[in-house]
Amino acid sequence: MRARTTLGLSLALLVLLADVGSKYWVLHVLDLPSRGDIPAIPKLLDLTMVWNHGVTFGLLQSGSFIGQIVLAGVALAVVAGLFVWLRRAENRLVAGSIGAIAGGALGNVADRIRYGMVVDFIHLHWGAFDPFPFVFNIGDSAIVLGVATLLLESILPARAGLQGKPPQA
Repeated sequence: MRARTTLGLSLALLVLLADVGSKYWVLHVLDLPSRGDIPAIPKLLDLTMVWNHGVTFGLLQSGSFIGQIVLAGVALAVVAGLFVWLRRAENRLVAGSIGAIAGGALGNVADRIRYGMVVDFIHLHWGAFDPFPFVFNIGDSAIVLGVATLLLESILPARAGLQGKPPQA
């Protein structure tokens, strides 16, 4: 159990640092707000500055100070719940997924505290076709991948090597 908790906490810290670091780079080194769109990978990926007042992918938009405090508080409560779940994680895959989700959420909470909104800058598209009509960040990506992994883990049969020791009766 301790190794799974350490894995989840380590991944949470790694995602948090990657998210905060990438946002610092976008804002203060690249200066994306003043540069506008930057095609990073032609016909696939642009760096596009968006100040997100909502949650992941711009859901639940709230431009007010109180709204931002409420969203940050809810996110912190979710992270607290995730850390409780992490201590009981059934296997490494679940622990890593929980860590990814918590790290991404904490990165976005850090933005709400610092800026009153979240820094989003990754825009995926396929040429002129835009299947992802939203802009996101590394924390959002970790949240989505963590949730998707938890969903898959819950519906797929257990694989050797991913499961911890069976529970004792």
